[in-house]
Amino acid sequence: MSTWNPENDVDLLSGSEDEEDVSMKRDYHGREAILFVVDANLQTAGMERLLEALNIIRTAFISGMLVNDKDLIGLIFANTKHSPPPLEASALENIVMPDNCAVFLPLRQLTKPIVEHYLEFMGGVETQFADVYGLAEPDGRGRFDLMIRLCIEMLEKCGKKLNNAKIAYLTDVSEPHPSNSNHFQAALQKASDLEGKEFEFHVIPMVDDFDYEPFYKEFITLSRAIELDSFQVPDAQMLREILSDRKLKQDFLRRCLGHFSFYLGPNLSMSVQYYNYFQRRAYPRKVQILRRDNSVVRTKRVITVQKQKDDGSQDIEHEYQIKVTGGWYTCKVGEKDLRISMDQLNRVRNLHKPQMMLLGFKHRSSLPEVSYIKPANFMYPDDQSIIGSKRLFRALWERCLVRDKIAICLFMSKRKSIPRYVALVPVEAPDNGEEKTYRSLLCGDGFKIVYLPEAKHIRHLDMQDWNNTENTADEQKVEFFQKIIKKLRVDYQPNLINDPSLDALQANLLALSLDFSTDTKGLDNLLDTTQQDKRIEKLLPDYEMFAAEVEPPKKRAAKSTTAGASAPKMAKIDDEQLQEFECVKSLIKDGALMRCTAAQLHFILQQHFDVTMPKLVKEKLVAKIEELHK
Repeated sequence: MSTWNPENDVDLLSGSEDEEDVSMKRDYHGREAILFVVDANLQTAGMERLLEALNIIRTAFISGMLVNDKDLIGLIFANTKHSPPPLEASALENIVMPDNCAVFLPLRQLTKPIVEHYLEFMGGVETQFADVYGLAEPDGRGRFDLMIRLCIEMLEKCGKKLNNAKIAYLTDVSEPHPSNSNHFQAALQKASDLEGKEFEFHVIPMVDDFDYEPFYKEFITLSRAIELDSFQVPDAQMLREILSDRKLKQDFLRRCLGHFSFYLGPNLSMSVQYYNYFQRRAYPRKVQILRRDNSVVRTKRVITVQKQKDDGSQDIEHEYQIKVTGGWYTCKVGEKDLRISMDQLNRVRNLHKPQMMLLGFKHRSSLPEVSYIKPANFMYPDDQSIIGSKRLFRALWERCLVRDKIAICLFMSKRKSIPRYVALVPVEAPDNGEEKTYRSLLCGDGFKIVYLPEAKHIRHLDMQDWNNTENTADEQKVEFFQKIIKKLRVDYQPNLINDPSLDALQANLLALSLDFSTDTKGLDNLLDTTQQDKRIEKLLPDYEMFAAEVEPPKKRAAKSTTAGASAPKMAKIDDEQLQEFECVKSLIKDGALMRCTAAQLHFILQQHFDVTMPKLVKEKLVAKIEELHK
């Protein structure tokens, strides 16, 4: 509820800002940009910590390319000894490069070549990072203020209009400079530059026991223009999950479905906005591709107008195309044809703006717990057009919670739509202390918009046909299934269940485009089914309907190889021989690794080189073994 605090709202008595200035403050047009900055000091504690940071960025790259490829993403290495140019060196012509910083990827839209270049870099990062980038001398600390200046300059000169820019700094060092040095004060002064540019700075600790007190607590509060006492130490593991799982964590500016005015009575209204109550997974848009060059077929919305001859025949005298906005509807009124243009039709449809009107209040018990009419939405206040809407919204929300009431309203969500009767149900955010995942951060305090059923949604059942003696069960069966229903309990949380069809589609796209496989968890977050099976087994002996399964008839045995049937392919090399490294060395020397199966090649990499590889073709696995052997 900190965002609804009246102390943080605009002062209505000061007169410093009017409604037009507030409405012009936020620009919802633009792109989202995230600039990753990886501290080179992560390699001092072992390459595992650096690889973990790079894997988080890899996941963010892939999810960004699949979900929203319009976002801009960049990558910088800080506190490095060398500063090699990026693959696209011309992108840094107008940018001043400081020492101890290296730009790996300027801010660009994610494409397949960019992701492939990053994956190729990750393949040899263990052996090449120290030589190519190194660590700043003598103590591994570069100028933090110059690094922030480089990030600001890259965001400003990216060539795109941004509405939300973030800097994600992945590090395990709690203090970039000693507190008594001049560089420490210069780094703190850069926080005011971030606050003036409206760029968000996020530090992502790569250790769980990260200390914010020496530097980052004061730096973050200055960059966000908040009080030092209001800073709360976030969970490091939660921050890493949010950064990697970008397809679920989107900025609220991008998820907002629309803005409208909520009329409570005569001369009393407030400005609100509404969202999807649950984050929807958008499938890729279907397109048609030409066979000759794989180009996308682009269709334009046009109308073909045909004029027939006056002699009554079906012959076409004239034919031409017009745009949809230039079309019209024709209806016959008496002996004359009445033509209605699209402009006139839109003016009739746009008589009312999107708005909501309060009709009254009802007790919360009058609303069913589940309504299958339409997915619910979420309403949240906004001072964009009416100053003080947050205060009025908070008062209405609190009174509905105290009195256990719901508000019945008439809601028109967008232009050209039909008004619907809705119920505003007050909801509270869950206690973050009890949640073990970060996805509770997506929920908040506000009103849930529940669409109420109408007369056409009510179905009438034929009770004579349904409630007859043939469909009834005896008391013993009813009591038995009542016991089963009481025993079957599951903590159902829809926000923890991934869409299996979408995960399979993304896995196929990655395997086809980037040639590597992903582990799709699917429904792993559900409870183990073995626990429910054990509960049901105790009740099975009391129920006689579960008879023994009838053994299916045996099929005819397959022909043996002596009868002319083809035998399955067998491995040409014994698995026991591959456990000895001398045998593997002889295979590499003779160039006979292609005789091994893919499973045997994975066994060689894991057993003798301690390397785990994704599912690849045999040629790439053989090349990796030969490279490690050298």
